Amino acid sequence: MKRAPVKRLIVAAGGGGDAVAAAMLHTALYAADDEPALILTYSWDRLIIDPVPGPRAPSDFTGLHHLAPHVRAVPVTATPKPPHAATLPRLAAELPHTFALIDPYAGATGITRQLDELTAHFTPQTIDLLDVGGDILAHGDEPTLRSPLADALTLAACTRANATADVRLLVAGPGLDGELPAATLRPRLGSLITTFTPEHTQAIASVLAWHPSEATALLAATALGARGLCEVRDAGLPVPLTAEGPTVHQVDLPGAFAANRLAQAIVDTTTLDEAEERCRTVCGTSEIDYERTKAQRLSEQKQAPAAPHDLLAQIKDFEQAALTRGATHTTVRRLTEALGLTGEALQHLAQLNATRASRLPASVWQLPRR
Repeated sequence: MKRAPVKRLIVAAGGGGDAVAAAMLHTALYAADDEPALILTYSWDRLIIDPVPGPRAPSDFTGLHHLAPHVRAVPVTATPKPPHAATLPRLAAELPHTFALIDPYAGATGITRQLDELTAHFTPQTIDLLDVGGDILAHGDEPTLRSPLADALTLAACTRANATADVRLLVAGPGLDGELPAATLRPRLGSLITTFTPEHTQAIASVLAWHPSEATALLAATALGARGLCEVRDAGLPVPLTAEGPTVHQVDLPGAFAANRLAQAIVDTTTLDEAEERCRTVCGTSEIDYERTKAQRLSEQKQAPAAPHDLLAQIKDFEQAALTRGATHTTVRRLTEALGLTGEALQHLAQLNATRASRLPASVWQLPRR
C-alpha cells in the first residue's frame, strides 16, 4: 500500500552538510509548497563529532522509524549507540523535514533499492540529488580530491534507480568543499538554477550555530556576502569566497556518471567494503582509510583543556598566522583542530564566535583586519 505522497525528495549526496543545504534548497525552490521535504542522507559526521570512522548504519541507532522495507527515518527521539555519535537527530529536532537514512553497507545496489522503495511509496513530484562543493563531478584522478566515495555511491545509485529520468543533479557552491577548484568545475556545470540569498539562509541559521559542516556554512556565508579566502579542514585548505559561492547549477546526470570513473566502478557493489576497495583502486585511497588513520592518531593524543586566557592567546596567534597566509576567514572546525582541541571546544568556539560582531554563521570565523 502506498503512503501519502511527498512532493519533494532531496538526496543529500555526501555527508550531513548536504542534508543541511537541502533544507536551504527547499526554501529557495519550493517554499510556496508549505510542505516539508523528505531528505535522504548519510549519517556521516566528522571525527570531531563522531569518533568512529565511516558512515553510521541503521544498527548504530535506536529509535528509528520504518518508512519503507529498507528505509528508516531518523526522528528527534533516535539515539546513536555508544561510542557512535550523530547530528541527524538534532537536525530532525530543529528542521521541519523528514530525514531518511542512507545505508551504504549494501553498496550502491542497496542505495538504489532504497531510492526505488521511497519513490514507489511516496511518488514525489521532484527528486533532487544535491552536492555542495561539486566533488560529485570528479573524474577520479584529480590530485585535490579527498572524499569521493559517498558522492560516487549516491551518483551511481541515482543512475540505476527506476526513477532516474526524474532525478535532477544539482551542485551548490562550486569549490566550497575545498576539493575541486571552481575553475575545474566550471566547464562541468550546467545551467544556473538559483542563487541563494540572505533570506534563504534563515532556514538553517539555528543549525549552523552548532553543525560542523564547513562547505554548507560557507555556502550560507557567501549568500550573506562573505568574500575573501577561507581556511578549512585540518589541513587549512584555502577556499575562495566569491559571488559564485551561493550559486546552484543543474548538471546532466548521465554525463556526470559517464565522467566519474569511481561511480562507474562501484555501480554494482553490494557491500561498503567492496565499494571502498574499488575506491582504493580508482583513486588510490578511501576517505574511510583517512578517517581510520586520523582516529588512531587522535586516540593516542592526550590534550589538556586550555585555560580561558590561554585559549584566547592561542586563537590570537592562529589568527595572525592565518592572516600572513592571506586568509580572511576560517571555520570553527578548522580553528578547533588547528589548536588541538576537542569536540566540546567546537561548540564553545561557535558560541564565542556568535557573540562577535559578525552577520555570518557562527561556524565561520572572520579574521581581524590587518
